Amino acid sequence: MPITKVDKIWLNGKLVDWDEAKVHVLTHALHYGSGVFEGIRAYETSDGPAVFRLREHIERLFASAKVYLMPIPYSVDELVKATKETVRVSGLKSCYIRPIAFRGYGEMGLNPLKAPVDVAIAVWPWGAYLGEEGIKHGIRAMISSFRRIDPNSLPPAAKATGQYINSSLAKIEAIYSEYDEAILLDSRGFISEGTGENIFVVKSGVIHTPSTSSSILVGITRDTVMTLAKEMGLPVVERDLVRSDLFLADEVFFTGTAAEIVPIREVDKRVIGEPGRITRALQDKYHSVVRGEEKKYAHWLEHV
Repeated sequence: MPITKVDKIWLNGKLVDWDEAKVHVLTHALHYGSGVFEGIRAYETSDGPAVFRLREHIERLFASAKVYLMPIPYSVDELVKATKETVRVSGLKSCYIRPIAFRGYGEMGLNPLKAPVDVAIAVWPWGAYLGEEGIKHGIRAMISSFRRIDPNSLPPAAKATGQYINSSLAKIEAIYSEYDEAILLDSRGFISEGTGENIFVVKSGVIHTPSTSSSILVGITRDTVMTLAKEMGLPVVERDLVRSDLFLADEVFFTGTAAEIVPIREVDKRVIGEPGRITRALQDKYHSVVRGEEKKYAHWLEHV
């Protein structure tokens, strides 16, 4: 999806003009994928823009950096404040937020430890990642021929830039095959996740989702949906899932910050159907929470 420019980007402690937020062509991360990032959303509420679960996202950024032995030269509090400032100066009522920490210019080669670590935060308007029609009526997905990265090859628990070439290959395959999205299996052959989303299956009123043993990134939207489902009296089970669990499901949906909650109406030409009752209920609850309409979850919102 194209990016719409705004006025400023936060780069290494300063707000700079959008077009001046540049890096050198010999930046380490450009050559070796040595960066970590987050995807966050700010939503319009009755009290102005609010960032959803901002601190948890920034804490996950630091966790990813720890996995890659990448010292971020700011504190969690400093990046929380910087994110809110960047949203505020954008003047946007709602937006997508991309914090990124990456190894910068000055070192080349596979040893990254002496490279400086740069940090940037950009915001821009971004609608539904898989489209408004996808939100309303569901998308078509295929099981990719590419496997999700194995934890003993690359750490799936880290949201690292270079790792997403795995997702990109699966996404391209899905598009060329005339599907909306791909679903990856883990190295054992069990269901893992989408190219940028966690996956849930509903069967006989029970919600099932892959556990961390399936090479998933533990999503913050995933955690949100599991929390809301349990509050709504819906049982949630983390377990290994196989292809036929998708084919024979009553409902299937993706979750993610960019995607939000997206129903899946078809997998590998097996029709699941229009979004079901549980998916719809979770969508409604989620949108109510992120827009500040649920007092119980006000602590999840950071007003800017």
